[in-house]
Amino acid sequence: MDRWIAAVHGDALRHGGASVAVDLGYGAAPWTAVELLARLRTVAPRVRVVGVEIEPARVAAAKPYEREGLEFRHGGFEVPVQPRPMLIRAANVLRQYEEGEVAVVWARLCARLAPGGLLVEGTCDEIGRRHVWVALGAEGPRTVTFATRLGSLERPSDLAERLPKALIHRNVPGEPVHAFLSDFDRAWAAAAPYASYGARQRWIRAVRDLTADWPVTDGPVRWRQGEVTVTWGALAPRG
Repeated sequence: MDRWIAAVHGDALRHGGASVAVDLGYGAAPWTAVELLARLRTVAPRVRVVGVEIEPARVAAAKPYEREGLEFRHGGFEVPVQPRPMLIRAANVLRQYEEGEVAVVWARLCARLAPGGLLVEGTCDEIGRRHVWVALGAEGPRTVTFATRLGSLERPSDLAERLPKALIHRNVPGEPVHAFLSDFDRAWAAAAPYASYGARQRWIRAVRDLTADWPVTDGPVRWRQGEVTVTWGALAPRG
């Protein structure tokens, strides 16, 4: 997720001058915020990262890791940060919420963004091998990105268990995300001959085949990273 943010949205952070990025709900340890700062500063040297956590004890435990450009603060979806952030990253934050609550939380977080800002919300496994996230602007959700460590992937639908809350209960026949993952599995199977060149080449070929029927927004540079991004409208739940 950090690599994708830096690559795809680094210009916005850099042109924002001393932009603020928020790691919302960083968890029991501060490492994700530390890593986010390191990644973003490769493209936006003046960016600041604020880790925001609802548990005061976690904030207190993270305080010794503060340094120039990195601080930790108590808070939740109100995002008590000024100036308003250009980026809010929320990984594994909405898992315990009901699907019907997601749109309200998204709207609340997007309302806290600076003009031109970005919310990235999604779910990953414990060591980041499989990850799916939604990117949102002030107007709402824009894209869905599927990302995986290719060497650990048996089939693209393995990513279904990491769909964000807005989509995870929609992976059933008749829903667009189910159709997408089914088509992805078929494209992956058809690309099996490319496996002799490595999982990366197989993934690239499968994604290239997907572009015939699905609005993929990125290209081979990101596909090589084990990613593919699709417009939200193509995967949005029905009803």
